[in-house]
Amino acid sequence: MTTITAVNPVLRVAPAAPAAAAAYFRASLAFHADVSDVAAALAGEGDPGFVVVDSRSTASWDQGHLPGAIHLPTALIPEQAEQLLDRNVPVVTYCWGPGCNGATRAALALAELGYQVKEMLGGFEYWAREGFAYETWEGASRRAADPLTAPVDSEDCGC
Repeated sequence: MTTITAVNPVLRVAPAAPAAAAAYFRASLAFHADVSDVAAALAGEGDPGFVVVDSRSTASWDQGHLPGAIHLPTALIPEQAEQLLDRNVPVVTYCWGPGCNGATRAALALAELGYQVKEMLGGFEYWAREGFAYETWEGASRRAADPLTAPVDSEDCGC
């Protein structure tokens, strides 16, 4: 009698070698920043060393955006980026959230124009869900942190 051991779905494709995994994850961090890191950098003393670009429509911008962000819809990047952005300052793009690739398209458009760029993972959705202040057409706003996305009793998730 032969026993067949089924390989579970996680290990059906073997994990990468440690060196390959390290290279992949290092590269990922070169392309992405998360909401908490962006918020911490913006809340720090002085210039954070980057600008934030909201790549959504005007209606979306009015509904809520990060304080200090530059509004530059993706479709307008080729004609307006040079007037609004300094090529020597890295750019962090964001859109609605994880279900939207608008920030990725904006990052691509900016990179093709010669800007250093990262995409903010989670977008505006996770900015608001993690309890960070934002601005609307009516003024400043803030929601309570969602305990599924941010620690309730600490500013540091320990990641």
